[in-house]
Amino acid sequence: MLNILDHPLITHKLSIIRRKETGTKDFRENLDEMAALMAYEITQDIPLNEIDIETPVGPCHTAELARDIVLIPILRAGLGMVDGISNLIPTAKVGHIGLFRDHVTLEPQDYYSKFPPNTPDAVVMILDPMLATGGSASAAISSVKKFGAKIIKLVCIVGAPEGVARIERDHPDVDIYLAALDEKLNENGYIVPGLGDAGDRLFGTK
Repeated sequence: MLNILDHPLITHKLSIIRRKETGTKDFRENLDEMAALMAYEITQDIPLNEIDIETPVGPCHTAELARDIVLIPILRAGLGMVDGISNLIPTAKVGHIGLFRDHVTLEPQDYYSKFPPNTPDAVVMILDPMLATGGSASAAISSVKKFGAKIIKLVCIVGAPEGVARIERDHPDVDIYLAALDEKLNENGYIVPGLGDAGDRLFGTK
């Protein structure tokens, strides 16, 4: 299911990172903050266990998270979303997945993947600022499913209709979270209006 998180603070920060004149420092900071704001919204349905604890004043019947959370950024741009969510959920474990495009088949292939052992029982958030064609995201979802993950949420900043359609076709059981659904992909596969190459803007490599 597609979820557009159009909270005013998220929309405001998205406007900042869309601007072509926004530098690396401001891009990185606002992407980080957007990820945290989105995670707050995304975790509203995380199940809870009821518990009894002692406060300094007396007993208290309350609740705590019933499932672990695992963050899996798609290298490299997904790394820019990890710290913001980790600051909000410091107990979250972090895996990584790297993908490259096969020159013959044009399909994404894993070149690196390492997932925490609790991944099969956790709520897994796959992180990537851009959902363009959906090829890399679909491949990443397939990899974590092979590892045993059952509850998977794809968290991106901006997406194109083509990418959303690919994920809905390949993985109808995965919820998609975006700050904005943009117009289309251009002839070079970039999201329009998008925000450019997120990895280059995040790490200052262009």
